[in-house]
Amino acid sequence: MNKAVLVPLTVLGVALVAVLAWGPAEVERRLNRVDAVPIAPAPPLHAELFVADLHADTLMWQRDFLARGTRGHVDLPRLENGNVALQVLTTVTRSPHGLNYERNAADAFDDITLLALVQRWPPRTWHSLAERALYQAGRLDGFVAREPQRLLRIRSREDLERLLARRAAGERVTGVLLGTEGSHALDGDLGNVARLHAAGFRMMSLQHFFDNELGGSLHGTSGAGLSAFGRAALAEMRRLGIVVDLAHASPAVVEDVLAASPQPVILSHTGTWGHCPGPRNIPDELVARIAARGGLIGIGFWAEAVCDATPAGIAGAIVAAVALAGEDAVALGSDFDGSVTTTFDAAALGVLTGALLERGVAPGVIAKVMGGNVRDFLLRNLPSAAEPAR
Repeated sequence: MNKAVLVPLTVLGVALVAVLAWGPAEVERRLNRVDAVPIAPAPPLHAELFVADLHADTLMWQRDFLARGTRGHVDLPRLENGNVALQVLTTVTRSPHGLNYERNAADAFDDITLLALVQRWPPRTWHSLAERALYQAGRLDGFVAREPQRLLRIRSREDLERLLARRAAGERVTGVLLGTEGSHALDGDLGNVARLHAAGFRMMSLQHFFDNELGGSLHGTSGAGLSAFGRAALAEMRRLGIVVDLAHASPAVVEDVLAASPQPVILSHTGTWGHCPGPRNIPDELVARIAARGGLIGIGFWAEAVCDATPAGIAGAIVAAVALAGEDAVALGSDFDGSVTTTFDAAALGVLTGALLERGVAPGVIAKVMGGNVRDFLLRNLPSAAEPAR
């Protein structure tokens, strides 16, 4: 057999045997750890807040979102315990083997293919990234159908207004908004933007850890900006009212998107270079420009983004981001369940409110960064259900 064929097959075989022996649950326990620090009770202020998080990869893992889990970071009971009003859930469809923050080849073996096989995803997902995204969207629909009083899908401005009204009336309801972790989920087909939109996707990031058909990744090999396909996909997202996420995009892609249209974008899960220099974070000048356009900067909860993943360390990263981008532009972007190690899970989000208070951050600013800015951004930028596509 040709060595070029034999080596990948051998790697696949060894990896498949190892994962089947270990089990998906053990894989997740290893990848989505909580290295707990002593958790103080949530301060009274936390119960008064509209709490929102811009990024969690929970739908990738084959566990019941409605049951309190013993692994990972997010499920509905833990969101309720943490007073989370709105959670953005993203669909992971491809991840290069040997993933790192510096450089990943676009043709590297894909670990999500293996995960799909081991977690018994349907055959249509084995060779199609769009089908993987749609499968995860379908899982979310199933959870909402089982608990319609506790979960509300956010597809429009009216849905968000409905969530706000229900919570103001005392209902225990959590909004969930669907996004992609990279637009390789389009499978290179522009028609899949509308297909994902029809399935409820309202936020789409352009890249993940590798260069794709739309352009260069922050962690890829080319450093390229938007491709012709990327420009066409961006225009279609804009036409449908999909919020564009620049997390993991190369600086050149960020520049091209900002030059392409005046509409605001988000950087859903990140740190800031001046506070935590490293290959995970784009230059501060680009972060400031995203904020100046009315965009949002979601601050992550893991060490590679913020350099210190304790509640006090994340609070410090938020303070630095506010100094750079302004108090109206900073939000939470946990990257919960994204194969990262954190020091608390969604149930303990009140500890971050406490850490911000200890830093001397004003309650009004805390209310903004803990979720008020996300609420206001989406009220401005989600399309109305009555509006035709632009």
